Amino acid sequence: MSEQHGTPDGSEDTERQWREGVAREDLVLLDGFHALKHALRFGADVRMVVAEEPDAVRGLARELAPDVEADVARLVRRAPLKGLLARVHPTGVAALAVRPDRAAGRARLDARPRTAPIVLLDNPRNLGNVGAVVRLAAGFGATGVVTRGDLDPWHPNVVRAGAGLHYATTVDRVELGTLPPGPLYALDPEGEDIRALTLPDEALLAFGSERHGISPELRARADHLVSLPMRPQVSSYNLATSVAMALFHWGGPKETA
Repeated sequence: MSEQHGTPDGSEDTERQWREGVAREDLVLLDGFHALKHALRFGADVRMVVAEEPDAVRGLARELAPDVEADVARLVRRAPLKGLLARVHPTGVAALAVRPDRAAGRARLDARPRTAPIVLLDNPRNLGNVGAVVRLAAGFGATGVVTRGDLDPWHPNVVRAGAGLHYATTVDRVELGTLPPGPLYALDPEGEDIRALTLPDEALLAFGSERHGISPELRARADHLVSLPMRPQVSSYNLATSVAMALFHWGGPKETA
């Protein structure tokens, strides 16, 4: 960023640069310290960090994430967040980071063999649920999360719910004809009990919405229909809960030395 001018602390120049950055389609809003921390840990190109009290944010980094403390200290600037954000996160910090290259992400999704499944969300509707799934997928070491439908998986509310962990996996939107390769396991109440199956690393695990389930066209493409154990008369699980159950059954991240 250029040298700061205007007020003694440079806040006017910081506000101007922030507003310019928010308008760019290639930059992603990271709302809160945990989103910033995770993005930095997983290699995000963070261009700007603003806070009401930069010293307090530096203290958070020192206490909660010393591995990225130097980066946070270098990047954070003072700015009036209430004038820049619709809602100020309790940690009092926000950032802008470059959205990962989509072509590179698609190459990771298409690469074979895979060491972990891809999660496919079929026409999801709730932004918070999608963010929660991204957070789960990152924690389990899934290859990626892809969505079908008109919901943008990089919407600011999804990124907020994902706590910045979009940078720890691959997140994209796909069409039926451009699904990543691999055997398609669709979660469906009429499917085989997941406890009787072994989910391969190259699986594409597809989940429908709580209300409508898997779409007919995706169900027709499935190689396997899979059901989760559920007590009679309980209609459904939350989307993120279903994904967590399936990924746990798959096995989770491999141990490293």
